[in-house]
Amino acid sequence: MEESSDYPLFSCRNCRNPLAFHSDLISKTYKAKSGQAYMFSNAMNIALGRREDRQMITGVYTIADVYCRNCGEALGWMYLRASDPKQKYKEGNFVLEKLKIFQENY
Repeated sequence: MEESSDYPLFSCRNCRNPLAFHSDLISKTYKAKSGQAYMFSNAMNIALGRREDRQMITGVYTIADVYCRNCGEALGWMYLRASDPKQKYKEGNFVLEKLKIFQENY
């Protein structure tokens, strides 16, 4: 993990592996299988799954599932490509399920 004084940060609920800084949080209005999800501009200490096209509420996207690099927990997905030009702003961003992450307070 790179050193930073940016707190609080979001960690894997399963193993407390640091995943994203609060300053990387873009939105708390996303939906996932488990319910609410957050979009981040950056994520760390993760592993990406294989690329696949997936139909979502707002259209078809090429995504890669996101896993905790430490414990392997499935956390959400990364938008790799949006087919709708209006959704291009999502490309390169990460969606992490709220039930899978924990907000550390320092």
